[in-house]
Amino acid sequence: MTDKPIDSSLNTSRRGFIKSSSIAAAGIMIVPRYVLGGKGFIAPSDKLVIASVGAGGKGQSDIANFYASGNAEIGYLCDVDTRSAAKTVAKFPKAKFYKDWREMLDKDHKNFDAVSVSIPDHNHAIVALSAMQMGKHVYVQKPLTHDVFEARALTHAAKKYNVVTQMGNQGSSNDGVRRLREWYDAGTIGDVHTVYCWTDRPVWPQGIPWPATKADIPKELDWDLWLGTAPYKDYVEKLVPFNWRGWWDYGTGALGDMGCHIMEAPFRVLDLQYVKDVQSSVGTVYVDNFRKGYFPDSCPPSSHITLTFPKTAKTQGDVTVHWMDGGIQPERPVELGPNEDFGDNGNGMLFIGTKGKMMASTYSLNPQLLPTSRTNQVNVPQTIKRVPGGQEGHYAQWVNAAIAGKPDEVSSPFKLAGPLTEALLMANLSIRGHDIQKARADGRGFDYPGQNIKLIWDNDAMRVTNFDDVNQYIKREYREGWKTLG
Repeated sequence: MTDKPIDSSLNTSRRGFIKSSSIAAAGIMIVPRYVLGGKGFIAPSDKLVIASVGAGGKGQSDIANFYASGNAEIGYLCDVDTRSAAKTVAKFPKAKFYKDWREMLDKDHKNFDAVSVSIPDHNHAIVALSAMQMGKHVYVQKPLTHDVFEARALTHAAKKYNVVTQMGNQGSSNDGVRRLREWYDAGTIGDVHTVYCWTDRPVWPQGIPWPATKADIPKELDWDLWLGTAPYKDYVEKLVPFNWRGWWDYGTGALGDMGCHIMEAPFRVLDLQYVKDVQSSVGTVYVDNFRKGYFPDSCPPSSHITLTFPKTAKTQGDVTVHWMDGGIQPERPVELGPNEDFGDNGNGMLFIGTKGKMMASTYSLNPQLLPTSRTNQVNVPQTIKRVPGGQEGHYAQWVNAAIAGKPDEVSSPFKLAGPLTEALLMANLSIRGHDIQKARADGRGFDYPGQNIKLIWDNDAMRVTNFDDVNQYIKREYREGWKTLG
């Protein structure tokens, strides 16, 4: 991993935020209040004051879970859409409300300790980095970022600013992934060389053209703030609050939505880090019985992606991880009974080792050895500490670690969540390679499916070495007013 300080290359340029921010003016980090003491000091035994960027949708449930921990105070709420934020605002009437997170950080950063980020993917990194630069602990919904560069930047920043970080892949706090690790570490299934991960996502439209008709912007929505770092486009119906996930400008498709939940276990069990190479095949779109597979604004309806990871201390060689979405699933293992569940609701994971197999469902729930009769026959002791409450305890874990100032006492710190997110975004680079090939097809743009090119990844240089055109997607240029520097 490169050691260059790339986190400084991200910045906002809202007039007043940079100008008046003491961090920008002095070039220093604001140390958390529990370290400094004095006015506004929050002792480790006191509550963590949280400012939440995103108060509706997933933000609403995140806030409720922080509050339920008993050790958090919801001090500030921020959302660009007052419709979606209404229930949370009503529940926490004492919390000060903002529409623009930059204004909130500028005016009130001395009054809170931590920031939760529960907004569309394309604005995750800029909010999280700005908060970390102010010494704030951060909780960021999955996927950690929209771009590979951003994931690397947040990974570096978490170490640099020594704040408590957690990604919102709550399955990482479940007992299931810990049981899978214990089985593997005990040699129960031998050396794992292949893993399959799959999901029924997308459950929103993908593989479609951008709507041709613009719509009136709802009066409750600040559309410009919602766009944030993304290129300006006219508002269209049915994008907000959910279907943005299928558009490259804002979301990261099925991989971004479920990959951090399902691929987290292979990363944790096998100590995977950065991907070595990736290749993919994608589903074709048919309109009026005619193949029209080139809709570059949108993620594909389905994909099968193969990622190769280098040997780790816990494997004997490279590990191949298969990702399948859009309803594609691997062949059922021969050890699995014909009527036994293979994952859950179209989602799951399967580890194939030299001495056996093991599997689990979404969030690493219901871990099983194969054949399933082995699960209760194999006696492997519990050696890994559990998180009280499992995935529900994921939130309290971060709150308590932030109060104590202990960055390593969380399940999904950015030093783990960053590489995981990078791998998923590398898989998306492979998908976007198909669109690049289709665009080159000289009149065959609607017919040419694109070849399955294996992308070779140079991790230190952070670039693909054999297909340069996809490198444009590693680091976006932010929209004017949200400028990417460096």
